[in-house]
Amino acid sequence: MKFAFFMMPLHTPNENPSLAFERDIDMINYAEKLGFDEMFIGEHHSAAWETMPTPELVLAKASATATRITLGTGVVSLPFHHPFHVAERFAFLDHLTRGRTVLGVGPSGLPTDPQRFNIPAKDLNPMMRESTDIIVKLLESPDPITYEGEYWSIKEMALQLRSYQQPRLKLATPSVGSKRSLDFVAQYEMMCFSIAGGGPPDAVPLERHWDEVVDASAKYGTSPNKEDWRVVTYVHLADTREEAFEQARQGAIRDVHNYFYTINTPRGWVVRPDQPPEDLTFEEIVESKRWIIGTPDDAIEQIEALVEETNGIGGLMMTTHEWMPMRQIKYSQELFARYVMPRFRGHVADLEREWERTKSDRAAGRIPNMFARNDGGSEDGRSNLFVKV
Repeated sequence: MKFAFFMMPLHTPNENPSLAFERDIDMINYAEKLGFDEMFIGEHHSAAWETMPTPELVLAKASATATRITLGTGVVSLPFHHPFHVAERFAFLDHLTRGRTVLGVGPSGLPTDPQRFNIPAKDLNPMMRESTDIIVKLLESPDPITYEGEYWSIKEMALQLRSYQQPRLKLATPSVGSKRSLDFVAQYEMMCFSIAGGGPPDAVPLERHWDEVVDASAKYGTSPNKEDWRVVTYVHLADTREEAFEQARQGAIRDVHNYFYTINTPRGWVVRPDQPPEDLTFEEIVESKRWIIGTPDDAIEQIEALVEETNGIGGLMMTTHEWMPMRQIKYSQELFARYVMPRFRGHVADLEREWERTKSDRAAGRIPNMFARNDGGSEDGRSNLFVKV
């Protein structure tokens, strides 16, 4: 199983942005050090909290020191860019990272961004799909292509250098469970980032997301890989469940009540139709959104439940946050890397089996007593450290 991070990033507007960016880049390097597999960064242009307008610049800088981790966007808002520029920039980034780039695409998830570009909401999805079609053709074709669309038109254009990965770099997109987004995944054999907490009432249930992708792939003749499916949620771990909840509570409530209520209204957060938004508690958020807050054992239990519910996922993607001091955030990530990731990668199975065998051998008297008096022992019963050979 793969383990990834999604970084919006989310920073309060009253702090030094340059220092915030340095922390973000430091987190990418720390994630690689701990053995995480992927880091995805979002693109935003407004509202003052999500402050990276060009994630590929951050990924390029990070790639100079983080030399193993896969680096991707989550996502490039395609309606704001000419598709040729997107294809060219990410083919270039794929070379700079030696094939570690994933191009995550979307229509724009922050309502104030398309408002800034004066793009009607109804045009966002069709613009994204048309742009993706052009980008894929540019990445795959060695010859110039011509494309006449409703939103984009190009004539005899070709990339002078296509991606390091062949036949092209991997694409990705998020999904709250709409059939339209899962169809999009199937069409281009994308990575799929499914939100653990679910979507609107008419959304496909999480456990059926990949089934929907497979069903849609039949009409395209594509072969999407379930290993490319990530389930996305927030995670914070501590030594005890009580510590984890208390460390996360204030910062999470701040982000939800101050930021998300403002940009998206409280409708998607409250758990009852008649619930006053100000009454929404941290415990209610954690349960309804399926956040993982607790100990490493709690995380293992919840991830195992996700795996059973979905009949297997390719990986877990954790949304970064700054709910508490960085020392607690890094400790949470360390706990996850030490105790949770090895469980799902099979790296501790041999050690646990060997330890159980050792305990059984001791109980059955099959382990020699190294402290018994014998020819190799000393007068005080301790083993000699050196033996003549």
